[in-house]
Amino acid sequence: METHQAPQVPGTANGTANGEAQKTAVTVLAAISVCHMLNDVIQSLILAIYPMLKTSLALDFAQIGFITFTFQATASVLQPFVGYVTDRYPTPYSLVAGMGSSLAGLLLIAYATTYSTVLVAAALIGMGSSVFHPESSRVARLASGGRHGTAQAVFQVGGNFGTALGPLLAAFIVLPYGQGSIAWFSLVALVGMVMLAGVGAWYGKALKFRPISSAEERAAIAALGKRKVAKAILILVTLTFSKHFYLASIASFYIFYLVHTFDLSVQTAQLYLFLFLGAVAAGTVIGGPIGDRIGRRRVIWWSIFGVLPFTLALPHVGLAATAVLSVIIGLILASAHPAIIVYAQSLLPGRVGMVAGLFFGLAFGIAGIGAALLGRLADATSITFVYNVCAFLPAIGLLAAFLPEMSTPSPAPAEEKDPLPANSRQT
Repeated sequence: METHQAPQVPGTANGTANGEAQKTAVTVLAAISVCHMLNDVIQSLILAIYPMLKTSLALDFAQIGFITFTFQATASVLQPFVGYVTDRYPTPYSLVAGMGSSLAGLLLIAYATTYSTVLVAAALIGMGSSVFHPESSRVARLASGGRHGTAQAVFQVGGNFGTALGPLLAAFIVLPYGQGSIAWFSLVALVGMVMLAGVGAWYGKALKFRPISSAEERAAIAALGKRKVAKAILILVTLTFSKHFYLASIASFYIFYLVHTFDLSVQTAQLYLFLFLGAVAAGTVIGGPIGDRIGRRRVIWWSIFGVLPFTLALPHVGLAATAVLSVIIGLILASAHPAIIVYAQSLLPGRVGMVAGLFFGLAFGIAGIGAALLGRLADATSITFVYNVCAFLPAIGLLAAFLPEMSTPSPAPAEEKDPLPANSRQT
Protein backbone atom coordinates (compact mmCIF):
# COMPACT_ATOMS: atom_id res chain seq x y z
CA MET A 1 0.00 0.00 0.00
CA GLU A 2 1.48 3.35 -1.00
CA THR A 3 1.90 6.02 1.65
CA HIS A 4 3.04 9.62 1.29
CA GLN A 5 6.02 9.86 3.60
CA ALA A 6 8.11 13.01 3.82
CA PRO A 7 11.28 12.53 1.75
CA GLN A 8 14.21 11.09 3.67
CA VAL A 9 17.88 11.21 2.83
CA PRO A 10 18.90 7.72 1.72
CA GLY A 11 21.03 5.94 4.26
CA THR A 12 20.14 8.16 7.20
CA ALA A 13 18.97 6.60 10.41
CA ASN A 14 15.67 8.49 10.26
CA GLY A 15 14.99 7.40 6.68
CA THR A 16 15.80 3.77 7.48
CA ALA A 17 13.60 3.81 10.57
CA ASN A 18 10.68 5.32 8.65
CA GLY A 19 11.07 2.70 5.93
CA GLU A 20 11.04 -0.09 8.50
CA ALA A 21 7.97 1.35 10.23
CA GLN A 22 6.19 1.70 6.89
CA LYS A 23 6.87 -1.97 6.10
CA THR A 24 5.68 -2.94 9.58
CA ALA A 25 2.38 -1.03 9.17
CA VAL A 26 1.74 -2.63 5.79
CA THR A 27 2.50 -6.05 7.28
CA VAL A 28 0.10 -5.42 10.15
CA LEU A 29 -2.62 -4.29 7.73
CA ALA A 30 -2.10 -7.43 5.64
CA ALA A 31 -2.15 -9.60 8.79
CA ILE A 32 -5.42 -8.11 10.06
CA SER A 33 -6.96 -8.63 6.62
CA VAL A 34 -5.88 -12.29 6.61
CA CYS A 35 -7.29 -12.73 10.13
CA HIS A 36 -10.54 -11.15 8.92
CA MET A 37 -10.58 -13.76 6.17
CA LEU A 38 -10.08 -16.58 8.70
CA ASN A 39 -12.76 -15.15 10.98
CA ASP A 40 -15.29 -14.91 8.16
CA VAL A 41 -14.44 -18.35 6.79
CA ILE A 42 -15.67 -19.66 10.12
CA GLN A 43 -18.79 -17.51 9.92
CA SER A 44 -19.58 -18.43 6.34
CA LEU A 45 -19.51 -22.15 7.13
CA ILE A 46 -22.75 -21.61 9.05
CA LEU A 47 -24.52 -20.27 5.97
CA ALA A 48 -22.91 -22.80 3.65
CA ILE A 49 -24.12 -25.86 5.58
CA TYR A 50 -27.75 -24.72 5.80
CA PRO A 51 -28.93 -27.33 3.25
CA MET A 52 -27.22 -30.08 5.29
CA LEU A 53 -28.72 -28.85 8.57
CA LYS A 54 -32.14 -28.44 6.97
CA THR A 55 -32.11 -32.10 5.94
CA SER A 56 -30.44 -33.66 8.98
CA LEU A 57 -32.48 -31.73 11.57
CA ALA A 58 -35.70 -31.44 9.50
CA LEU A 59 -35.73 -27.63 9.67
CA ASP A 60 -38.08 -25.26 7.85
CA PHE A 61 -37.06 -21.94 6.27
CA ALA A 62 -38.12 -19.98 9.37
CA GLN A 63 -35.76 -22.06 11.55
CA ILE A 64 -32.96 -21.57 9.03
CA GLY A 65 -33.56 -17.84 9.17
CA PHE A 66 -33.50 -17.92 12.98
CA ILE A 67 -30.02 -19.50 12.96
CA THR A 68 -28.81 -16.48 10.99
CA PHE A 69 -30.76 -14.20 13.33
CA THR A 70 -29.08 -15.75 16.41
CA PHE A 71 -25.59 -15.35 14.98
CA GLN A 72 -26.16 -11.86 13.60
CA ALA A 73 -28.11 -10.58 16.62
CA THR A 74 -25.39 -11.72 19.05
CA ALA A 75 -22.78 -9.90 17.02
CA SER A 76 -24.88 -6.79 16.41
CA VAL A 77 -25.95 -6.28 20.03
CA LEU A 78 -22.43 -6.65 21.41
CA GLN A 79 -20.36 -4.88 18.74
CA PRO A 80 -21.28 -1.24 19.48
CA PHE A 81 -20.86 -1.90 23.21
CA VAL A 82 -17.44 -3.49 22.67
CA GLY A 83 -16.43 -0.56 20.46
CA TYR A 84 -17.65 2.00 23.02
CA VAL A 85 -15.68 0.36 25.84
CA THR A 86 -12.49 -0.18 23.83
CA ASP A 87 -12.48 3.44 22.62
CA ARG A 88 -11.86 4.29 26.28
CA TYR A 89 -9.93 1.21 27.33
CA PRO A 90 -8.27 -0.37 24.27
CA THR A 91 -7.52 -4.06 24.83
CA PRO A 92 -5.21 -5.31 22.06
CA TYR A 93 -5.24 -8.97 23.09
CA SER A 94 -9.04 -9.13 23.14
CA LEU A 95 -8.70 -10.03 19.45
CA VAL A 96 -7.22 -13.37 20.49
CA ALA A 97 -10.09 -13.98 22.94
CA GLY A 98 -12.65 -13.20 20.22
CA MET A 99 -11.13 -15.76 17.88
CA GLY A 100 -11.16 -18.26 20.76
CA SER A 101 -14.93 -17.80 21.09
CA SER A 102 -15.32 -18.52 17.38
CA LEU A 103 -13.19 -21.64 17.80
CA ALA A 104 -15.51 -22.91 20.54
CA GLY A 105 -18.57 -22.30 18.36
CA LEU A 106 -16.96 -24.04 15.42
CA LEU A 107 -16.26 -27.21 17.40
CA LEU A 108 -19.76 -27.16 18.88
CA ILE A 109 -21.54 -26.89 15.52
CA ALA A 110 -19.40 -29.72 14.11
CA TYR A 111 -20.95 -32.16 16.55
CA ALA A 112 -24.38 -30.58 17.04
CA THR A 113 -27.27 -33.05 16.94
CA THR A 114 -30.03 -30.71 18.08
CA TYR A 115 -31.36 -27.39 16.84
CA SER A 116 -30.69 -25.71 20.20
CA THR A 117 -27.02 -26.73 20.06
CA VAL A 118 -26.71 -25.17 16.60
CA LEU A 119 -28.16 -21.93 18.01
CA VAL A 120 -25.64 -21.89 20.89
CA ALA A 121 -22.78 -22.48 18.44
CA ALA A 122 -24.03 -19.66 16.20
CA ALA A 123 -24.18 -17.35 19.24
CA LEU A 124 -20.56 -18.14 20.21
CA ILE A 125 -19.33 -17.39 16.70
CA GLY A 126 -21.33 -14.17 16.78
CA MET A 127 -19.66 -13.19 20.07
CA GLY A 128 -16.26 -13.74 18.45
CA SER A 129 -17.18 -11.38 15.63
CA SER A 130 -18.47 -8.77 18.08
CA VAL A 131 -14.97 -8.48 19.55
CA PHE A 132 -13.01 -8.87 16.32
CA HIS A 133 -14.57 -6.19 14.12
CA PRO A 134 -14.37 -3.01 16.27
CA GLU A 135 -10.81 -3.64 17.46
CA SER A 136 -9.44 -4.79 14.12
CA SER A 137 -11.04 -1.82 12.37
CA ARG A 138 -9.10 0.42 14.77
CA VAL A 139 -5.89 -1.47 13.92
CA ALA A 140 -6.57 -0.89 10.20
CA ARG A 141 -6.96 2.85 10.79
CA LEU A 142 -3.75 3.01 12.83
CA ALA A 143 -1.86 1.24 10.04
CA SER A 144 -3.50 3.23 7.21
CA GLY A 145 -0.85 5.91 6.67
CA GLY A 146 -3.70 8.41 6.22
CA ARG A 147 -5.45 6.46 3.45
CA HIS A 148 -8.35 5.40 5.62
CA GLY A 149 -10.63 4.23 2.81
CA THR A 150 -7.98 2.07 1.23
CA ALA A 151 -6.99 0.56 4.60
CA GLN A 152 -10.62 -0.13 5.47
CA ALA A 153 -11.11 -1.79 2.06
CA VAL A 154 -8.02 -3.97 2.55
CA PHE A 155 -9.29 -4.98 5.98
CA GLN A 156 -12.83 -5.68 4.74
CA VAL A 157 -11.82 -7.58 1.62
CA GLY A 158 -10.23 -10.21 3.81
CA GLY A 159 -13.63 -10.81 5.36
CA ASN A 160 -15.37 -10.81 1.98
CA PHE A 161 -12.89 -13.32 0.62
CA GLY A 162 -13.38 -15.52 3.68
CA THR A 163 -17.15 -15.35 3.21
CA ALA A 164 -16.75 -16.29 -0.44
CA LEU A 165 -14.57 -19.28 0.47
CA GLY A 166 -17.28 -20.72 2.71
CA PRO A 167 -19.47 -22.18 -0.08
CA LEU A 168 -16.43 -23.71 -1.81
CA LEU A 169 -15.22 -25.31 1.42
CA ALA A 170 -18.73 -26.58 2.08
CA ALA A 171 -19.07 -27.94 -1.46
CA PHE A 172 -15.75 -29.79 -1.57
CA ILE A 173 -15.08 -30.66 2.09
CA VAL A 174 -18.13 -30.44 4.35
CA LEU A 175 -20.77 -31.85 1.98
CA PRO A 176 -18.68 -34.88 0.90
CA TYR A 177 -17.30 -35.66 4.39
CA GLY A 178 -20.22 -34.65 6.59
CA GLN A 179 -20.92 -32.23 9.40
CA GLY A 180 -18.08 -33.55 11.58
CA SER A 181 -15.52 -32.32 9.04
CA ILE A 182 -16.25 -28.77 10.21
CA ALA A 183 -14.04 -29.56 13.21
CA TRP A 184 -11.04 -29.63 10.85
CA PHE A 185 -11.43 -25.87 10.50
CA SER A 186 -10.46 -25.44 14.14
CA LEU A 187 -6.93 -25.18 12.69
CA VAL A 188 -8.08 -22.02 10.90
CA ALA A 189 -9.09 -20.46 14.22
CA LEU A 190 -5.80 -21.52 15.87
CA VAL A 191 -3.77 -19.89 13.09
CA GLY A 192 -5.86 -16.75 13.52
CA MET A 193 -5.19 -16.66 17.26
CA VAL A 194 -1.42 -16.87 16.72
CA MET A 195 -1.46 -14.08 14.12
CA LEU A 196 -3.68 -11.87 16.28
CA ALA A 197 -1.27 -12.24 19.19
CA GLY A 198 1.41 -10.65 17.01
CA VAL A 199 -0.97 -7.93 15.80
CA GLY A 200 -1.94 -7.23 19.41
CA ALA A 201 1.69 -6.61 20.37
CA TRP A 202 2.07 -3.98 17.60
CA TYR A 203 -1.33 -2.49 18.39
CA GLY A 204 -0.48 -2.00 22.05
CA LYS A 205 2.68 -0.05 21.17
CA ALA A 206 1.00 2.02 18.44
CA LEU A 207 -1.78 3.22 20.77
CA LYS A 208 0.80 4.87 23.04
CA PHE A 209 2.17 7.17 20.36
CA ARG A 210 -0.55 8.03 17.86
CA PRO A 211 -4.07 9.47 18.27
CA ILE A 212 -6.89 7.96 16.20
CA SER A 213 -8.17 11.35 15.02
CA SER A 214 -6.41 14.64 14.27
CA ALA A 215 -7.20 18.11 15.62
CA GLU A 216 -8.08 19.17 12.07
CA GLU A 217 -10.73 16.44 11.79
CA ARG A 218 -12.31 17.43 15.10
CA ALA A 219 -12.39 21.11 14.13
CA ALA A 220 -14.01 20.34 10.78
CA ILE A 221 -16.77 18.28 12.41
CA ALA A 222 -17.36 20.95 15.05
CA ALA A 223 -17.91 23.47 12.23
CA LEU A 224 -20.42 21.13 10.57
CA GLY A 225 -22.65 21.11 13.67
CA LYS A 226 -24.17 18.37 15.82
CA ARG A 227 -27.53 18.40 14.01
CA LYS A 228 -26.00 17.81 10.59
CA VAL A 229 -23.74 15.10 11.99
CA ALA A 230 -26.71 13.33 13.59
CA LYS A 231 -28.70 13.61 10.33
CA ALA A 232 -25.79 12.17 8.34
CA ILE A 233 -25.38 9.24 10.75
CA LEU A 234 -29.13 8.51 10.50
CA ILE A 235 -28.93 8.49 6.70
CA LEU A 236 -25.91 6.17 6.80
CA VAL A 237 -27.80 3.80 9.13
CA THR A 238 -30.75 3.77 6.70
CA LEU A 239 -28.49 3.11 3.72
CA THR A 240 -26.84 0.28 5.65
CA PHE A 241 -30.30 -1.18 6.25
CA SER A 242 -31.06 -1.11 2.52
CA LYS A 243 -27.74 -2.68 1.57
CA HIS A 244 -27.63 -5.48 4.12
CA PHE A 245 -31.30 -6.40 4.06
CA TYR A 246 -30.88 -7.06 0.36
CA LEU A 247 -27.63 -8.96 0.91
CA ALA A 248 -29.44 -11.14 3.49
CA SER A 249 -31.79 -12.32 0.75
CA ILE A 250 -28.77 -13.44 -1.29
CA ALA A 251 -26.56 -14.89 1.47
CA SER A 252 -29.27 -16.93 3.19
CA PHE A 253 -31.48 -18.02 0.32
CA TYR A 254 -29.55 -17.78 -2.97
CA ILE A 255 -28.76 -21.51 -2.98
CA PHE A 256 -32.43 -22.38 -2.42
CA TYR A 257 -33.47 -19.88 -5.12
CA LEU A 258 -31.14 -21.45 -7.68
CA VAL A 259 -32.19 -24.99 -6.77
CA HIS A 260 -35.89 -24.07 -6.90
CA THR A 261 -35.80 -21.90 -10.02
CA PHE A 262 -33.22 -23.65 -12.20
CA ASP A 263 -33.22 -27.18 -10.73
CA LEU A 264 -29.49 -27.06 -9.88
CA SER A 265 -27.81 -29.43 -7.45
CA VAL A 266 -26.81 -27.98 -4.08
CA GLN A 267 -23.12 -28.40 -4.92
CA THR A 268 -23.49 -26.50 -8.21
CA ALA A 269 -25.50 -23.79 -6.49
CA GLN A 270 -22.65 -23.37 -3.97
CA LEU A 271 -20.38 -22.42 -6.87
CA TYR A 272 -22.82 -19.72 -8.01
CA LEU A 273 -22.92 -18.37 -4.46
CA PHE A 274 -19.11 -18.30 -4.46
CA LEU A 275 -19.23 -16.28 -7.69
CA PHE A 276 -21.51 -13.70 -6.10
CA LEU A 277 -19.48 -13.49 -2.88
CA GLY A 278 -16.27 -13.16 -4.89
CA ALA A 279 -17.80 -10.17 -6.66
CA VAL A 280 -18.63 -8.69 -3.25
CA ALA A 281 -14.95 -9.05 -2.27
CA ALA A 282 -13.81 -7.35 -5.48
CA GLY A 283 -16.31 -4.52 -4.99
CA THR A 284 -14.97 -3.88 -1.50
CA VAL A 285 -11.41 -3.54 -2.83
CA ILE A 286 -12.57 -1.11 -5.51
CA GLY A 287 -14.72 1.05 -3.24
CA GLY A 288 -12.07 2.03 -0.68
CA PRO A 289 -9.42 3.58 -2.97
CA ILE A 290 -12.08 5.24 -5.14
CA GLY A 291 -13.56 6.84 -2.02
CA ASP A 292 -10.11 8.16 -1.04
CA ARG A 293 -9.73 9.68 -4.51
CA ILE A 294 -13.15 11.12 -5.44
CA GLY A 295 -14.93 11.38 -2.08
CA ARG A 296 -16.95 8.86 -0.13
CA ARG A 297 -20.33 10.52 -0.57
CA ARG A 298 -20.17 9.91 -4.32
CA VAL A 299 -19.23 6.26 -3.84
CA ILE A 300 -22.10 5.72 -1.38
CA TRP A 301 -24.60 7.37 -3.73
CA TRP A 302 -23.48 5.46 -6.81
CA SER A 303 -23.12 2.14 -5.03
CA ILE A 304 -26.51 1.75 -3.38
CA PHE A 305 -28.88 3.56 -5.75
CA GLY A 306 -26.90 2.57 -8.85
CA VAL A 307 -27.52 -1.13 -8.28
CA LEU A 308 -31.34 -0.75 -8.53
CA PRO A 309 -31.78 -1.58 -12.27
CA PHE A 310 -29.86 -4.82 -11.81
CA THR A 311 -31.73 -5.97 -8.70
CA LEU A 312 -35.05 -5.29 -10.46
CA ALA A 313 -33.98 -7.45 -13.41
CA LEU A 314 -32.55 -10.36 -11.41
CA PRO A 315 -35.79 -12.30 -10.67
CA HIS A 316 -36.87 -12.24 -14.33
CA VAL A 317 -33.89 -13.67 -16.23
CA GLY A 318 -32.38 -17.07 -17.02
CA LEU A 319 -29.53 -18.87 -15.28
CA ALA A 320 -26.65 -17.31 -17.27
CA ALA A 321 -28.04 -13.80 -16.87
CA THR A 322 -28.66 -14.48 -13.16
CA ALA A 323 -24.97 -15.29 -12.73
CA VAL A 324 -23.91 -12.14 -14.61
CA LEU A 325 -26.33 -9.88 -12.75
CA SER A 326 -25.30 -11.33 -9.38
CA VAL A 327 -21.68 -10.43 -10.13
CA ILE A 328 -22.63 -6.87 -11.14
CA ILE A 329 -24.81 -6.46 -8.05
CA GLY A 330 -22.05 -7.76 -5.78
CA LEU A 331 -19.43 -5.46 -7.29
CA ILE A 332 -21.54 -2.30 -7.09
CA LEU A 333 -23.27 -2.86 -3.77
CA ALA A 334 -20.17 -3.91 -1.83
CA SER A 335 -18.20 -0.82 -2.81
CA ALA A 336 -20.29 1.26 -0.39
CA HIS A 337 -19.28 -0.42 2.87
CA PRO A 338 -15.70 0.90 3.28
CA ALA A 339 -16.96 4.36 2.30
CA ILE A 340 -19.80 4.24 4.85
CA ILE A 341 -17.51 3.13 7.70
CA VAL A 342 -14.80 5.74 7.02
CA TYR A 343 -17.35 8.51 6.37
CA ALA A 344 -19.02 7.76 9.72
CA GLN A 345 -15.66 7.56 11.53
CA SER A 346 -14.81 11.00 10.11
CA LEU A 347 -18.11 12.37 11.46
CA LEU A 348 -17.34 11.06 14.97
CA PRO A 349 -13.60 11.58 15.60
CA GLY A 350 -12.20 9.57 18.49
CA ARG A 351 -15.01 7.02 18.26
CA VAL A 352 -13.42 4.67 15.75
CA GLY A 353 -14.26 1.47 17.63
CA MET A 354 -17.81 2.50 18.48
CA VAL A 355 -18.54 3.52 14.87
CA ALA A 356 -17.05 0.32 13.50
CA GLY A 357 -18.98 -1.69 16.07
CA LEU A 358 -22.19 0.19 15.30
CA PHE A 359 -22.04 -0.26 11.54
CA PHE A 360 -20.62 -3.80 11.49
CA GLY A 361 -23.08 -4.70 14.23
CA LEU A 362 -25.91 -2.98 12.39
CA ALA A 363 -24.99 -4.90 9.26
CA PHE A 364 -25.08 -8.18 11.17
CA GLY A 365 -28.32 -7.29 12.95
CA ILE A 366 -30.11 -6.20 9.80
CA ALA A 367 -28.96 -9.32 7.99
CA GLY A 368 -30.16 -11.47 10.89
CA ILE A 369 -33.56 -9.83 11.16
CA GLY A 370 -33.84 -9.85 7.39
CA ALA A 371 -33.06 -13.57 7.21
CA ALA A 372 -35.67 -14.38 9.84
CA LEU A 373 -38.38 -12.24 8.22
CA LEU A 374 -37.56 -13.36 4.70
CA GLY A 375 -37.57 -16.99 5.82
CA ARG A 376 -41.12 -16.60 7.10
CA LEU A 377 -42.13 -14.78 3.94
CA ALA A 378 -40.61 -17.56 1.81
CA ASP A 379 -42.55 -20.19 3.78
CA ALA A 380 -45.78 -18.23 3.27
CA THR A 381 -45.20 -17.43 -0.42
CA SER A 382 -42.13 -18.53 -2.36
CA ILE A 383 -38.41 -17.81 -2.73
CA THR A 384 -39.12 -16.08 -6.06
CA PHE A 385 -41.59 -13.72 -4.39
CA VAL A 386 -38.96 -12.81 -1.80
CA TYR A 387 -36.50 -11.81 -4.53
CA ASN A 388 -39.12 -9.70 -6.29
CA VAL A 389 -39.86 -7.78 -3.08
CA CYS A 390 -36.22 -7.25 -2.11
CA ALA A 391 -35.36 -5.95 -5.59
CA PHE A 392 -36.79 -2.52 -4.65
CA LEU A 393 -34.66 -2.02 -1.52
CA PRO A 394 -31.77 -0.17 -3.24
CA ALA A 395 -34.20 2.65 -4.09
CA ILE A 396 -33.54 3.81 -0.51
CA GLY A 397 -30.14 4.89 -1.86
CA LEU A 398 -31.79 8.16 -2.96
CA LEU A 399 -31.22 9.34 0.62
CA ALA A 400 -27.49 9.64 -0.12
CA ALA A 401 -28.32 12.94 -1.85
CA PHE A 402 -28.90 14.47 1.63
CA LEU A 403 -25.46 13.57 3.02
CA PRO A 404 -23.27 16.64 3.64
CA GLU A 405 -20.50 17.11 1.12
CA MET A 406 -17.15 16.33 2.68
CA SER A 407 -13.79 17.23 1.18
CA THR A 408 -11.87 14.38 -0.40
CA PRO A 409 -9.66 12.88 2.33
CA SER A 410 -6.00 13.68 2.06
CA PRO A 411 -3.13 11.63 3.43
CA ALA A 412 -2.08 12.40 6.98
CA PRO A 413 0.95 14.64 7.49
CA ALA A 414 4.28 12.87 7.42
CA GLU A 415 4.82 13.21 11.15
CA GLU A 416 1.50 11.43 11.82
CA LYS A 417 2.19 8.55 9.49
CA ASP A 418 4.52 6.66 11.78
CA PRO A 419 2.63 5.30 14.80
CA LEU A 420 5.83 4.45 16.69
CA PRO A 421 8.83 6.68 17.37
CA ALA A 422 12.20 5.40 16.20
CA ASN A 423 13.32 4.23 19.64
CA SER A 424 10.13 2.18 20.17
CA ARG A 425 9.77 0.32 16.86
CA GLN A 426 10.03 -3.39 16.52
CA THR A 427 9.53 -5.15 13.22
